[in-house]
Amino acid sequence: MEGPSCRLAAQPAEKLRPPGSLGSGGAAGSEPTRDMRTHFRVCRFMMETGVKLRMRSVPVATACLLYHRFFQRVTSQLYEPYLVAMSCLYLAGKVEEQHIRTRDIINVSHRYFNKGSAPLECDKEFWDLRDSVVRCELLILRQLNFHVSFEHPHKYLLHYLLSVKSLVNRHAWSRTPVAETSWALLRDCYHGDMCIRHVPQHIAVAALYLALNSYGVELPAGEKQWWQVCVHDHNQTRSACFTTTTMFCSLNNSIFDCLKRDMLKLR
Repeated sequence: MEGPSCRLAAQPAEKLRPPGSLGSGGAAGSEPTRDMRTHFRVCRFMMETGVKLRMRSVPVATACLLYHRFFQRVTSQLYEPYLVAMSCLYLAGKVEEQHIRTRDIINVSHRYFNKGSAPLECDKEFWDLRDSVVRCELLILRQLNFHVSFEHPHKYLLHYLLSVKSLVNRHAWSRTPVAETSWALLRDCYHGDMCIRHVPQHIAVAALYLALNSYGVELPAGEKQWWQVCVHDHNQTRSACFTTTTMFCSLNNSIFDCLKRDMLKLR
């Protein structure tokens, strides 16, 4: 997408970017690994910012989907990822009918990268950044052809949890945090592109399947496995489970090293 109207000024967003972030080209390793690390960090930023803005889980998930679908269509080096993330939060609030003011998004983002700092003054820097967020929102809409409504796995996971809970001993269920782990795994799936590679039903089944296996919870045996009753495409379900497991294994080798360095910087 060419033209001066589509060229976003990244300079205001540079002030929001954390020092030494991978998005600024300071990372070592292959380009896919750098992109994966960058997208992981940016999605973590969106989730933490969403909590501070008191956004519901579905709008935050929509923001992550918008972000991943946008960078599925463009080269990650062309656009400032944190600026895109701020615009995705702003757009997701509109899509999910939980409107968030741009000023609040900018101030929370500023505090995220500048701990203990005062809110930005309404000066030229603030208005330049606000204009960049709004212009980036329009760019996202155009890149996605205004297809910004998504079906999420949350409702499917809730249904599957209720169904599985009815098959397990009540005391055994209360002793194991299967539900909490399933929701945590589902949230983590939005850190990578798994959320756009698989349909919501398969993601929900994969999260619950891994949670049950993690705690060794066994369900009554029948003619079919429980997940075969929930979904019809068994091969895709296996693929989703494999993708989820692979994602967490790769995080152990690449992302967690970055997180460790981040924590050391905060000391």
